[in-house]
Amino acid sequence: MSDLSPEEIARRAGEALWAKDKAAHSLGMELLAIGPGTATLAMTVGETMTNGHDTAHGGFIFTLADTAFAFACNSHGLVTVAAQCSITFIRPGHPGDRLIATAREISRSGRSGIYDIQVTANGKVIAEFRGHSRTVGGSFVEGIAASA
Repeated sequence: MSDLSPEEIARRAGEALWAKDKAAHSLGMELLAIGPGTATLAMTVGETMTNGHDTAHGGFIFTLADTAFAFACNSHGLVTVAAQCSITFIRPGHPGDRLIATAREISRSGRSGIYDIQVTANGKVIAEFRGHSRTVGGSFVEGIAASA
């Protein structure tokens, strides 16, 4: 057990993940907020992130959503990975759009979790992502127990 509050654990988890997430940094992502079971990240669609239709490539939208998922499901400070993810694209993003991915925990029981991530651009939903997580053991945040 830990003497740290869930908010402090989430903050420390976010800092630890952010320090090592080379993919997020290379894509210009920003960690806007993190809390127990939640995370919000942003990324601006650059010219090199577009497809043949001159819209945001779905792989980059998925990567942003997946990163928000990772921060949310690891916000409890326990090593947690994706077991399965899916995304539904609703409308396109465009070069210059600032995408916001907001993740929230739907369910967390034992070692399994379910998270929904909504990606918006200009106040409109462009994608819905659902991720299933699995806690694999151990903690990466100093001061918390290594089990769920």
